[in-house]
Amino acid sequence: QVQLVESGGGLVQAGGSLRLSCAASGLRLSSYTMGWFRQAPGKEREFVAAITRWWSSGNSYYIDSVKGRFIISRDNAKNTVYLQMNSLKPEDTAVYYCAADLGDSIATIPTSYDYWGQGTQVTVSP
Repeated sequence: QVQLVESGGGLVQAGGSLRLSCAASGLRLSSYTMGWFRQAPGKEREFVAAITRWWSSGNSYYIDSVKGRFIISRDNAKNTVYLQMNSLKPEDTAVYYCAADLGDSIATIPTSYDYWGQGTQVTVSP
């Protein structure tokens, strides 16, 4: 059974940092492109960042609003993907989800991803 479990969310003041983790079981993360999405109340799920499979050199991609602040990384030995979030802003407040995509290219559309975690809440206070 495939499971993705996010952790690391919480409440932080603007300008602070959080590191989200996504631990996988039942699949080998190195074989998947891994993405992070977020969903704020009343809004659609939004692509945040993704990192390609290990044999694609682990290239990373970000939406413009988080470039220079967020870093996606993976530890294949731990079967875990991370999202380091720095200089957080109130508009980053959302539930953050990790997702796994067996496809061949980076996808920013949620329906392209095959497996999802349950999400972790990130709240940034002004």
